[in-house]
Amino acid sequence: MTERATLEELVRLQGERVRGLKQQKASAEQIEEEVSKLLKLKAQLGPDESKQKFVLKTPKETLTGKYGEDSKLIYDLKDQGGELLSLRYDLTVPFARYLAMNKLTNIKRYHIAKVYRRDNPAMTRGRYREFYQCDFDIAGQFDPMIPDAECLKIMCEILSSLQIGDFLVKVNDRRILDGMFAICGVPDSKFRTICSSVDKLDKVSWDEVKNEMVGEKGLAPKVADRIGDYIQQHGGVSLVEQLLQDPKLSQNKQALEGLRDLKLLFEYLTLFGIDDKISFDLSLARGLDYYTGVIYEAVLLQTPAQAGEEPLGVGSVAAGGRYDGLVGMFDPKGRKVPCVGLSIGVERIFSIVEQRLEALEEKVRTTETQVLVASAQKKLLEERLKLVSELWDAGIKAELIYKKNPKLLNQLQYCEEAGIPLVAIIGEQELKDGVIKLRSVASREEVDVRREDLVEEIKRRTSQSLCIC
Repeated sequence: MTERATLEELVRLQGERVRGLKQQKASAEQIEEEVSKLLKLKAQLGPDESKQKFVLKTPKETLTGKYGEDSKLIYDLKDQGGELLSLRYDLTVPFARYLAMNKLTNIKRYHIAKVYRRDNPAMTRGRYREFYQCDFDIAGQFDPMIPDAECLKIMCEILSSLQIGDFLVKVNDRRILDGMFAICGVPDSKFRTICSSVDKLDKVSWDEVKNEMVGEKGLAPKVADRIGDYIQQHGGVSLVEQLLQDPKLSQNKQALEGLRDLKLLFEYLTLFGIDDKISFDLSLARGLDYYTGVIYEAVLLQTPAQAGEEPLGVGSVAAGGRYDGLVGMFDPKGRKVPCVGLSIGVERIFSIVEQRLEALEEKVRTTETQVLVASAQKKLLEERLKLVSELWDAGIKAELIYKKNPKLLNQLQYCEEAGIPLVAIIGEQELKDGVIKLRSVASREEVDVRREDLVEEIKRRTSQSLCIC
């Protein structure tokens, strides 16, 4: 046995002795003495250089090669030592790095945090250089399309519950795109850059996309026309079945795998009851390089000006897809962990909500408070504190003005400005009668409610209202 092995065995035995003394509830002096011996043995042992933990650094080298042409939007920095670093561009790449660092192979998570883009801001469209994203991801080896379908179900549930209007989720598959490029004659080296051009079709005309492919990226006009024949198609599972019969596309292995998976995905989406919200759109490309399979993007739809007109898109509010190769890029042994996820732009949603409320001339609530506890006379702070505590304990979102003797008018004005729907007013007479005066801020109607019935009355009157906090 080597000297190190001998020391390791002594550390193990001494550790067991310390644990045994603690279990036996030995005297503090005896435990302290044995712990001291354990620490001395550990000091002699020192670190094991052969077992140093792999620690992945986070400079820009971590980010390059993951975002394709979007890499130009990454904020570059340098630390004090001159090492090139970057601000976080999204939450997906850091998540993949976390999985690799901690050797995780199975996890489901959500994450809300700030990201940064060196982009041209457009405040009215909710486009900023610093903003929040809300991500949901499923990592692990599972049967095809089950996690993907769940992600789309979650996306539809979120957008429906926000009540921000009709939306459509466009779906495609990177394998179908790559197969399509291959049979159309696009050189392998141009796949990603042509992918970026295709992704602009929802914003500009086909002629402009073609001009970019041919004029800027050197694609032959005939090749661009072949691509155009495909990417201008969209529909449901019937389009998937049609392309499975396409004599050229069905002969491409990648495209065939993607189409078969999409057909299976539509089966699951039908079972989830959301297939009417999904459109198979061959122009959806998603510029990020790390996607490997199914990709999707949710867009809000404007109400047509006249019956029979096509709805007009007002921009993407959520997106995501499958990225099976990203974790392996960070793992020292290249171990892959299949992943799929979605991302929702928080400020984009808020911007749309604010615009719609302004158009309806509705006030935006800045608080979730359901009721303000107010007083009609002076020297009732103690009673206000007792009542607000009762409401908090009952799960009511309540607050009070932080003054000993606020004027009733000021308290009512505060409710109107903050959009608080109810006021629970305490007065000397109400205390004698055992009631609370409950006032509706909007209608200004007041009713006396027995104190023991107040919680139920507030719950009955308040409903889930839209809040931007």
